[in-house]
Amino acid sequence: MTVSVLIVDDSGFFRKRLTEILSASGKIRVVGAASNGREGVEMAEKLRPDVITMDYEMPVMDGITAVREILRRRPVPVLMFSSLTYEGARVTLDALEAGAVDFLPKNFEEIARSFSQLQTILVQRVLDVAGSRPGGGGASSSAPRSPSPAPEPRPPLGHNAAGSSRPEPARPESARRPPATPRPESPAPTADVPRRSPSRAPRHYSVVAIGTSTGGPVALQRVLTALPASFAAPIVLVQHMPASFTPAFAERLNKLCRIEVRQAEDGDVLRPGLALLAPGGKQMMIENRSGQARVRILPGDERLNYKPCVDVTFGSLARSFPGKTLGVILTGMGADGREGCRMMKQTGSEIWSQDEKTSVIYGMPMAVAKAGLTDSVLPLDDIGPRLAEGVN
Repeated sequence: MTVSVLIVDDSGFFRKRLTEILSASGKIRVVGAASNGREGVEMAEKLRPDVITMDYEMPVMDGITAVREILRRRPVPVLMFSSLTYEGARVTLDALEAGAVDFLPKNFEEIARSFSQLQTILVQRVLDVAGSRPGGGGASSSAPRSPSPAPEPRPPLGHNAAGSSRPEPARPESARRPPATPRPESPAPTADVPRRSPSRAPRHYSVVAIGTSTGGPVALQRVLTALPASFAAPIVLVQHMPASFTPAFAERLNKLCRIEVRQAEDGDVLRPGLALLAPGGKQMMIENRSGQARVRILPGDERLNYKPCVDVTFGSLARSFPGKTLGVILTGMGADGREGCRMMKQTGSEIWSQDEKTSVIYGMPMAVAKAGLTDSVLPLDDIGPRLAEGVN
């Protein structure tokens, strides 16, 4: 079965080039090409493709507006093409929040060193996106995802530190829900479908680590905006993302969240209420020496597919905080995080994973669950509130 694709881009050269590359695979059929967002909306309605590739800067209607309009009419996976610049990162993050599933650099030289490698990457990404859940990440898979409401802006740095006399901002509605009523015991879980644990008393963790990939920018926003400024544990974040994107992503999260969020730097000290995002193109490890946990940022190893890599960061936490870490695996392609979770689990640490229904792509969480490493499988919108209520 071939995957049908609609290409939306104002560059005739790019439309032709992308059509040639995708069509040559034999697995993809390009059913149409639109030169602007408005034309893309109309052709999407008429052709009903399996996947749409979308540029963000076009005449008549820009890519973000087109994504919103297309998904309002019918859920369909959208793959954005963007420039690897700060502005390209900002616009791409807007597109992902509007409902796009994933993104790729528009400059093909930034994707691959050879034509065969380029074709493999582009074709595989389109096929992976075709199997995604547009509107995933907590929304119904049968309707486009609407952006989550932003919480009250986080006050200036230092004004919400523990012990401050300033009252903490009200938690968003999603975080104010009452504790879930414990469910009756269900039959013993299978290896790939672990049983959800009932609510329980708060537990102390030295670090909370969250790993994610495709669908992760929106998923992380949903989780972290549910946390209070007084959150009791340090947080480390690993999101598969280019080096030019992670600074803009950290800044975006910092503006939306009440905890502090920033891109990690070598030597950073972990502390409660601070979330450190692994920089793109590098590896982040955590060292615990003399009772003080610090970040080590290392060059990206060319032997590793992911830079940053969840397995690398989680593995370092297994060594530095045996039995005292909470690992959380969210939506994403592939199996990155499985071996890191295995190392953490062997030391007695706890693992949560996102459920299939709310994952944009159920790859990374499924890999952890099938390996029998998950203690709790949770819908996306339950993870933030459960962290807020269950970590002390």
